[in-house]
This record gives sequence, C-alpha cells and structure tokens, in this order.
Amino acid sequence: MDWFARIGLEMPLLQAPMAGVSTSALAAAVSQAGALGAIGVGAAGPARAREMICQIRQQTAAPFNVNLFVHAAPQIDPAHEQAWLAWLRPLFASFGATPPAGLEPIYRSFNDDPDMLAMLVHMRPPVVSFHFGLPSRPAIAALKAAGIILLATATSVDEARAAEAVGMDAIVAQGIEAGGHRGIFDPAGADDALGTCALTRLVVRACRIPVIAAGGIMDGAGIAAALALGAVAAQMGTAFIPCPESGADAAYRHALAGPAAFHTCMTRLVSGRPARCLANRFTALDHGAGMPPPPDYPIAYDAGKALDKAARKHGESGFGAFWAGQGAPLARAMPARQLVRLLNEELQVARQAPAYFHQKPVR
Repeated sequence: MDWFARIGLEMPLLQAPMAGVSTSALAAAVSQAGALGAIGVGAAGPARAREMICQIRQQTAAPFNVNLFVHAAPQIDPAHEQAWLAWLRPLFASFGATPPAGLEPIYRSFNDDPDMLAMLVHMRPPVVSFHFGLPSRPAIAALKAAGIILLATATSVDEARAAEAVGMDAIVAQGIEAGGHRGIFDPAGADDALGTCALTRLVVRACRIPVIAAGGIMDGAGIAAALALGAVAAQMGTAFIPCPESGADAAYRHALAGPAAFHTCMTRLVSGRPARCLANRFTALDHGAGMPPPPDYPIAYDAGKALDKAARKHGESGFGAFWAGQGAPLARAMPARQLVRLLNEELQVARQAPAYFHQKPVR
C-alpha cells in the first residue's frame, strides 16, 4: 500500500472520475476533505485537461486523480453508421429535427494522443487512472518517471492481471453494479458481468498490487464491506452526483432523486459501449424491432448526443445519458465535503459495530 501512503489520504475513499459530471470543484472538495477527488478528461483535449488540473490546484494542495479513456480506435464503417442514423431518424423527426449527415469519433483514445501524454508528464498530477484498457508501455514508463501513481479499471481477473503485468500501481475492480461506462477492455468479447463483491475478492486473491472496489457502494457500510473483502479502498461515483459541486444538470438530479433511481439498465444505445444509466425513453428502445447494432464507441455517442440535444429543445430529457449505479436510491444531496465526512463517520461506526450494516443511513 505504499502508493496509498504516498498520496496521504485520510480515508480509504476515491471519488469516481465521471467525465462530464466530475468538475474541478467537486474533485477539489473531495480531496480537501481527505478522500481522493478525480476528474475525467477522456472527453477533453489536452488544453482543457490542463485547465482543469490548474483549477484543482488553485483550490487545494491535496492529491487528486486524472482519468483517461484508453479505448481501441473505432472501426469506421459509413454504411453501418448510415443504417444507425436511419434507425434514429423517426426519433429525430418526432422533435422536428434531422439526424447528422455523418458521424465522427468524438473522443480520442489516450493511446492515440501524444499531446495528452506530454501534458500529463509536464503537469505531474499525483494520480492518473485509465478506463477501457491500458496505455502503452512507453507511456507508462514516462508517467512513472514523472512520479505519477497509476491506476487501471478491470472488470475481470484477466484484465486485472494484465494491468498488474504492465506496471499499474493499483487496480479498480469495477463490478457490474457500477454506473457509467463499463471498463471492459474488449466490448465485443465475453463479459462475465461479475458483481463487485465477487470481483473484488477474486482480484485480491489473484493479484499482488492493491485493489480498489467499485460498483454500487454508496455509504460507509459499503466502504467497510469493500475493506472486509480485502480492498484497500472503495471508489464511489453515483453518490457524488447530487453534490452541488458536480456538473449534473437539473434534469439529471431530478431523475436521480425519483423513481428512476430504482431502475438502472446496461445499454449500448447511447455511446456504442455498455454503460449503466437510469432507464428512460431511449433505453426502452434497446433491442427493439429493426434495431441495428450501434456503431463503435465513440462514434455512436455522436448520434446520441445529437438526439439528446434535439429532444432537450422540446423539453424532453428522456434521451440524456444519466449514468447511475444500482445503489442510486441511496444517493444523498449535500456538499461534497460534508458527504465525505459523513461517509468517514459511517465507516468508523460500521467497522466498530457490525450491527450498523442494518441501520438506515443518514439522509
């Protein structure tokens, strides 16, 4: 656990990066409170990512995490993409809009972005994490030479072993309960859909490096359970979405606080990769009649974002990407600093008194 001591966390908690939702203000507040805040810059270019890092450092001297997407380059297939747009056309038409003439891979993989690597080496954020895969060995060497601690998401024992083999300092074991994009390396391959408890325990037994449990953890009792399984910390994302510092809009917050929180689903419709979100009008169409396979990530996301934009102009938020994990009903709206402190209090009680697991969490 040397890396854990190096960054000086006061409690075993990481805030999930959540690109588009985790702001610099949220990351800074979480880190300042003694946990590890994070920003997701997979949807941002190097200049914007650098700006976000600077914003965090203006607010706190505490450590933080910068997360990158390491997806395989998408297969460009114009015929496939046009078939997808044709299937979406009636939905666009229902909002008086037409689909885009073509689609673009709107996010660049870290492995195809040398400028992002150069920026990180220059800025030296304390922690850098990876989702969807692993960076190249030269990139890993450059980041380690800069003194950066490296984490990678794994959804299986094989992925965890691969992360350990290339030199990651710790593994984020992402269970199927987790909200947002599933970190599976090959979305076209088999997925055993392991839950957080089983995956965490398997990875702890299979790997020598520290393991961080992620997926469905929402309170101090959940953190205590993760630690009991052998994890050194828990990662929580959905729990931080209602915080005022997050980038979630009013529609997202309203949906998360309502009945939809009890009904999350895994879908590829929005982005082309499996991701867990609150069920809505768009996800209800998944696997419907005549639906072609979505284009590769992130090409499909180009269409999903355009459809959501068209719907929002007519007051319809049911096509938004409201990512959320299966523990969503346990989310609590309060400032991030207050939430971290409450989670720490709950953790201490849970570790001392197992009966706490049966008590209702503070709301």
